[in-house]
Amino acid sequence: MKTFLKITIIILGFFLTPPKAEAQFLKKLAKHAENKVEREAERRAERRVDKKIDEEFDSLEDEIDGKNKDKKSDKDDSSSKAGKKNKKSKENNDAEVDENISANKANAKSKKPTVVWSKFDFVPGDTVIFEDMPSTDEENGEFPSRWDLYKGNAEIGNVDGDNVIMFLQGGNIVPYLKNSKEDYLPEIFTIEFDVYFKEDNPGRYWLHFSDNKNQSNLYPPLEIYVNGLEIENSNKRYPGTDGMNWNENHEGKWRHISVAYTKGKFKAYMDDTRLINIPHFEDFPTGITIAGENNTVNEKYLKNIRIAKGGVKYYDRVLSEGKIIVNGIRFDINKATLKPESMGPINKIYKLMTKNTELNFSVEGHTDADGGDDANMTLSKARGKAVMDKLIAMGISKDRLKSDGFGESKPLDNNSTPEGKANNRRVEFVKF
Repeated sequence: MKTFLKITIIILGFFLTPPKAEAQFLKKLAKHAENKVEREAERRAERRVDKKIDEEFDSLEDEIDGKNKDKKSDKDDSSSKAGKKNKKSKENNDAEVDENISANKANAKSKKPTVVWSKFDFVPGDTVIFEDMPSTDEENGEFPSRWDLYKGNAEIGNVDGDNVIMFLQGGNIVPYLKNSKEDYLPEIFTIEFDVYFKEDNPGRYWLHFSDNKNQSNLYPPLEIYVNGLEIENSNKRYPGTDGMNWNENHEGKWRHISVAYTKGKFKAYMDDTRLINIPHFEDFPTGITIAGENNTVNEKYLKNIRIAKGGVKYYDRVLSEGKIIVNGIRFDINKATLKPESMGPINKIYKLMTKNTELNFSVEGHTDADGGDDANMTLSKARGKAVMDKLIAMGISKDRLKSDGFGESKPLDNNSTPEGKANNRRVEFVKF
């Protein structure tokens, strides 16, 4: 009789647990099972069940001793109902516990970590100090007028309607500048250019961070080379900075190369992916040399070269000037179609507006003086709207943005040099 009473008390105590408590118990059990192996999960479950049994056993003993009489009638009623479906409920409970343990064990093994990585944080410098597209005025077959030759050969050619610099059998070129013997790269600068890789034998390009013709005494050891799949650091003093191979074919396409140097911090990108990140570059870039591999099978193509200095953080510009001037937002020629490399500065504006919800911007497009006044006005308005629409699509509320355009009517620089025109082609974010 005593043994029977003990078994009855244990069974009743287990099934007297209120439904809400059962749900909480299973939820906690599932949470534990995600982070522990099966044996640990089962051990915790057993301890939990034992604790609940002990509590109910103590409660029933108190009733036998005459305590908690006020609750006796309610417990009797619950005991009667529980007793009627005693066996079935216990079987269901046991099955549910086993199922949760097995399922969460599998989830714990297969669950992947959430990874957040800013793979494209490139923002071009504020002021262009050298630019060459090259110009449509360049004569096909001639040496590019804005460059000097270090060795090899380079000529102007035309690819798909655009003038490009062609390395026919390898070549090393440097910008043609009056101060080329001096360090002409500021302590914060960016470099961008486009290179083409053919499908059958893409070859490689090099970017040296010195003018190899005029700055031999200033030559720093860092250089990078670029092929159709990666950018790699050629200087082995910086381990772990080689580029990453992509698991897809990137040959037979133009690739956009970007480099950012900020007081010793060095980053390099291919299209929208950062491939090199050197936290403390020990030497000082003084100039640039761009080289195409000597390959008689395939010529190399280069275009859209830009060196810019910069820059003040966006939020500081808003505080001091009430606006942010961005010349790194790029469009297709004579169109309002955003280029992929525009997403660096647009992402920065998005993050700024998300973090500072009091900021509202008028997005205003500006052009250089090439083309007619009316056409430039229409184009600038369309470009301002395109950037605004992109920010709205990213999640910025419509009532925090508006757009406009002013064509060539508000130049920041002269329109007589490529650098001046580049500084005038811009998007401004004006606070309102």
